[in-house]
Amino acid sequence: MSERVYNALFLCTGNSARSILAEAILQSEGKGRFNAYSAGSNPAGKVHPYSLDLLKIMGHPTEELRSKNWDEFSGSEAPRLDFVFTVCDNAAGETCPVWPGQPMTAHWGIPDPAAATGSEAEKRAAFTEAYRMLFNRISLFLALPLDSIDKMSLQNRLVEIGAEKVEV
Repeated sequence: MSERVYNALFLCTGNSARSILAEAILQSEGKGRFNAYSAGSNPAGKVHPYSLDLLKIMGHPTEELRSKNWDEFSGSEAPRLDFVFTVCDNAAGETCPVWPGQPMTAHWGIPDPAAATGSEAEKRAAFTEAYRMLFNRISLFLALPLDSIDKMSLQNRLVEIGAEKVEV
């Protein structure tokens, strides 16, 4: 009997940095247990180059990554979603489409690295910090016993993960 594969969608307004990082992390770290996606309510139309640089450095494939509208995941042809995570405060406050599959949702807010100011090194450091925070939250998520935990406990744990100050 094969293990169930879950579908997870990460949302951010621009879909160029945080949600893209999260998609790549879960796709890689989920080791075939997850199909990870990302989208935005107002997509930038391209992935931020610092996101792509960092993901390549961290060993994640980037060829399939693209900035896309969340409407791609709300139609009848969209994958049936199990989880939807907002990773920016703007997306968390927006009225989202109806997602196929009635997924569990949680807000995992991360500061926007694309809004960082300063030198190039400081801007890239903001991307590294966003990656670290997302990696740690996704690691906590992956440690959950998804096949055996009851729905209410799982929902509570997803919310707790987003509220935690995640340290290395």
